[in-house]
Amino acid sequence: MSNSQYETYETTYAPQYGPPSYEPAYEVWQEASYSYQVAYEETLDGVPLAREPEPEHAYEPGPEPVVPAPGRAEMRRGGRGRKSTRVPERTVAGGGSGPDTMRRLVPQALVVAFLAGGTSAFVANDKAVQLIVDGKPRTLHTFADDVGELLADEGVDVGDHDIVAPASTTALASGDEVAVRYGRPVHLTLDGERRRVWTTARTVDGALRQLGVRAEGAHLSASRSSRIGRDGLALDVRTERTVTIMADGRERTIRTNAATVREAVAESGVTLRGQDTTSVHPDSFPRDGQTVTVMRITGTREVREEQIPFDVERTEDPTLFRGTEVVVHAGQAGVRRVTYTVRTVNGVKQRPKRVGSEVVREPQKRVIKVGTKQMPMSVAGADGLNWSSLAHCESGGRPGAVDPSGTYGGLYQFDTRTWQGLGGSGRPQDAPAAEQTFRAKKLYVQRGASPWPHCGSRL
Repeated sequence: MSNSQYETYETTYAPQYGPPSYEPAYEVWQEASYSYQVAYEETLDGVPLAREPEPEHAYEPGPEPVVPAPGRAEMRRGGRGRKSTRVPERTVAGGGSGPDTMRRLVPQALVVAFLAGGTSAFVANDKAVQLIVDGKPRTLHTFADDVGELLADEGVDVGDHDIVAPASTTALASGDEVAVRYGRPVHLTLDGERRRVWTTARTVDGALRQLGVRAEGAHLSASRSSRIGRDGLALDVRTERTVTIMADGRERTIRTNAATVREAVAESGVTLRGQDTTSVHPDSFPRDGQTVTVMRITGTREVREEQIPFDVERTEDPTLFRGTEVVVHAGQAGVRRVTYTVRTVNGVKQRPKRVGSEVVREPQKRVIKVGTKQMPMSVAGADGLNWSSLAHCESGGRPGAVDPSGTYGGLYQFDTRTWQGLGGSGRPQDAPAAEQTFRAKKLYVQRGASPWPHCGSRL
């Protein structure tokens, strides 16, 4: 029921409403290579969106009723030969006539005149208009002064995304048409980019035209004829794009609406095998004008053995002279087996990539004893000799010197057996110079200069 004093009734005819010239929309899109500019339609369901303001309706009241003057029972002839009309006196109930009768008729005539004028004003304010809500027309009578009041009376709520034509402040006149189109949210994914937009179109095709989306050759997740309800719709659109595929020394340019680079490569007739891949991620979205290079990949495995360095452990030994180091355990490097993959991309060998390893042999640490005992410098019976001259003759004064045969070493060219017999450890050439001189003095006390047959005379 209408809020007006008259009933709302449906039309008994089906008017033809052609599609609007342009559809309204509420978003302006600026995408990578597409510009979606929205233009408001000139008409909405056949109703102009904007029009000149109409003048207010002026209703002239009808003629005042003519009331006979009291005390006159006839009209005299007057003017140019007009007939006079005699009105015979009537007898009223109760036997009265003449002036009493006229006094009774005057109030009744006034009441009739008042009712006639009020009915004229009532009829003048009543308007027959056509209201089209979301494409559904109905004709109704209303006393509303403007479009906004009409919509309020009819309980039509209009939101920020809805369209009303003409504007809500437009004055109403009988015969006007008012159109309301509700906005609908569309969760649009266009070429991989997601956006929430609003449209007043009732179909997918109308929404695409509103948004300026190029739909020729495009993939649509819903058919163009699909209806869009008040709750909206999720729509995925992939427009047709140009993509160039470089593979096996050939260039292929295709038009595609593929969702991934992998699909575009397959559409070009190129097959990815084994470890083959593309210059961009195969699951990424192919852009218009993009060039994708297919990389043919072959891979091999290589196993290499690598050494594991050993640790060195040093311990103090108070039985050894200071500066003396004795290797107790020489130590041994470990062995690790390492696996690498070697890729060849389009015929070019890449840097090996380590993918695994295992220890074949654990390393063994080196153990060294370090002497802390104070080295004695004096040996009775040998301190006054020229030991530096003997050392220069035997080894050139070099503590680590070794003869070509490897048998003799150190300043005084000890052999290892003699050196250890004098209390030395390890090899003589590894001992400090002071210890070598001390051992040489002890040898001289035992055997004289005979251990140095060529240079002994220098002492």
